[in-house]
Amino acid sequence: MLRVNAVLESVLQGKRMTEEEFLFLWHNANLLELGKAADKMRQMMLGNNLATFIIDRNINYTNICTCKCKFCAFYRSPEDHDAYVIDKETLFHKIDEAVELGATQLMIQGGLNPDLDITFFEDMFREIKSRYDITLHSLTAPEIAFIAEISGLTIKETLIRLKNAGLDSLPGGGAEILHDEVRKIISPNKIKTEKWLEVMETAHEIGLFATATMMMGSRENLKHRMDHLKKIRELQDKTGGFRAFIVWTYQPGNNELMGNKISSLNYLKFLALSRLYLDNFKHIQGSWVTQGKEIGQLSLFFGADDLGSIMIEENVVRAAGVFYKMEKEEMIDLIRLAGRIPAQRDTSYNILQTF
Repeated sequence: MLRVNAVLESVLQGKRMTEEEFLFLWHNANLLELGKAADKMRQMMLGNNLATFIIDRNINYTNICTCKCKFCAFYRSPEDHDAYVIDKETLFHKIDEAVELGATQLMIQGGLNPDLDITFFEDMFREIKSRYDITLHSLTAPEIAFIAEISGLTIKETLIRLKNAGLDSLPGGGAEILHDEVRKIISPNKIKTEKWLEVMETAHEIGLFATATMMMGSRENLKHRMDHLKKIRELQDKTGGFRAFIVWTYQPGNNELMGNKISSLNYLKFLALSRLYLDNFKHIQGSWVTQGKEIGQLSLFFGADDLGSIMIEENVVRAAGVFYKMEKEEMIDLIRLAGRIPAQRDTSYNILQTF
């Protein structure tokens, strides 16, 4: 018979957590036990007391999207009055602002727009790289798959061409829940689980690192989440190409899916278990953007070592009616008050400055 203390101790001693143990701990361990174990795992893996963040800007090149996911309040149809494709003047103005604020990374993402084939992205990336010394952590797996399809290319050909044009790494968006039972309900027009994993594996093969994400709290159950974690842990065993795992919570406002927001306690519990289960992921990010600053701060006690971006710009979560903003100094203070050393990082988690 499993016992909470025995399972946690064995995991901290290096035994890989099983799916059975994950589910057992979810149902039987208390929140503080899990947080303590997850924080110890973080310390063992990283060997420091840093909590990192990055300065970047999230720029949406278009809001026109054929996918029309039920949880999304951002997408528009081409005929909508507020549908757009970004023009270069606006793009470069946004990048200029970001650079002035100390940004080292751009997350350029958008909808699945059938009018934008690979040449649009090659031209955009090359122009950005010719003007700015900045990392392009851009385009999600569904975008890559869509660009490949409308351009008549394979996934690998698409990724190689984008890399040659300046793409540096991939964000983990579009994963939501990597279980087709759930995807069929919340995003029936988006790529299936197998294709998301294929894009990521191919990116890793050609030297493009990535992050892995999960959106929890829509229509999935715990076993769906467990399956998601198992799939990304298996791919990480194979490629080592994921830099970090980011779990964020579904926002029920202004979209077709609606529903209820997941509790902060369940978020922290799952975050802690993710740190313990994903033994081959060095970095775990806390989501203050969807949970708010206070819970973001608490995530540092539940296995997170990173708080992501101060968010110069973010439109997708904001479209669902949730908007949190943070200044750099506020981020530094928030981390310091949690008893950790604030550190600004780059996309590769190299430390640029400690405070």
